Amino acid sequence: MTPEPGSASPEASVDTSTERLSPLDAVHRAAGASFTDFAGWQMPVRYSSDLAEHHAVRQSAGLFDLSHMGEIVLIGPESAAALDFALAGKLSAIEVGQAKYSLLLAEDGGIIDDLVVYRTGDDRYMVVANASNARVVADELRSRAAGFDTAVEDESDDIALIALQGPDALEVLQQTPGFGIQGAGNDNDDFVTALAALKYYRAIPAEYEGEPVLVARTGYTGEDGFELYVAPERAAALWDALRETGGPRVVPAGLASRDTLRLEAGMPLYGHELSRDILPVQAGLGRVVALTKEGDFVGRAAIEQGPAADAPVLVGLTAEGRRAPRAGYEVYDGEGAGAKRVGVITSGALSPTLGHPVAMALVAPAAAEPEGELFVDVRGSRVAASVVKLPFYKRNA
Repeated sequence: MTPEPGSASPEASVDTSTERLSPLDAVHRAAGASFTDFAGWQMPVRYSSDLAEHHAVRQSAGLFDLSHMGEIVLIGPESAAALDFALAGKLSAIEVGQAKYSLLLAEDGGIIDDLVVYRTGDDRYMVVANASNARVVADELRSRAAGFDTAVEDESDDIALIALQGPDALEVLQQTPGFGIQGAGNDNDDFVTALAALKYYRAIPAEYEGEPVLVARTGYTGEDGFELYVAPERAAALWDALRETGGPRVVPAGLASRDTLRLEAGMPLYGHELSRDILPVQAGLGRVVALTKEGDFVGRAAIEQGPAADAPVLVGLTAEGRRAPRAGYEVYDGEGAGAKRVGVITSGALSPTLGHPVAMALVAPAAAEPEGELFVDVRGSRVAASVVKLPFYKRNA
């Protein structure tokens, strides 16, 4: 949902001969954004500074363009059954207006992608996939749903996605004129009330200036916030309205700050903590797999068998000083010449919020004991790190 701030891509990079531009590309360029190739898309990596954008999300609000994400829709009377077979979770159990985090698994239990699934009607679901995996997810869903009475449509090109994240997000969205509940006109009072009552991982069908927009209380930063699914031709107007309403409280934020925000919140990233070589339980996502649901699902047998006894598991690491572990750095059980390599850093940074280095790592089970001490090879020097429980940062409720 990917690599170090300032690197080539906060998600797994995909080579492509066709450069794709967000519907908000002109807006970003006018704002002076710096860009990066991101799964074949040109996306803003930062506007001013990574630190300023990170702190804005923690202290007020940040505005992200996530239009590179994929949206695949299933419509039909057996859509729920198709998703129960295709994905690890029990999607038939969610209500209309509810969202659920889930996983698309390979037959061997490895993770093809992590997803958010919205039930937007009795027989309609929207699956949101990572940009680098959107095409694969669409193809897999079509294949796995072939025996069910459901239609699978990739609507990614018809949807832009804007995220407003931070402690001021609710107030800014409530104050933005032009919103209303879908079918009820632009009655901002009804929208304000509905928004305040909206629970986490829930969504409401709304309108902005008379055009449909799905407003979801979800996000990937560890803060309260909203994700707004809107037609591409309406995205710029909505972005400008949110910025105008929020004023200095709303700061455009790029993918670099998004990466440090999700890292502090202990949220896994495909291509780093998650991959086809990792089973959900190794990444601390065993709870996402619904082994109690009826019937088979792709990957069930492998999940029931479980990983090998010595398979690595995900842990959090914190360190002192300013030398941050980075993805790919090796982890050892000691600092001397005879120390044994026990794992590898999957994501790491100097935490802007906490002021010290944090990292996630896949390490041998014997090295994963909480409060244990490990050592990270940071450019030839061994830096001591403590094993801690994730997340590193948790907002006040």
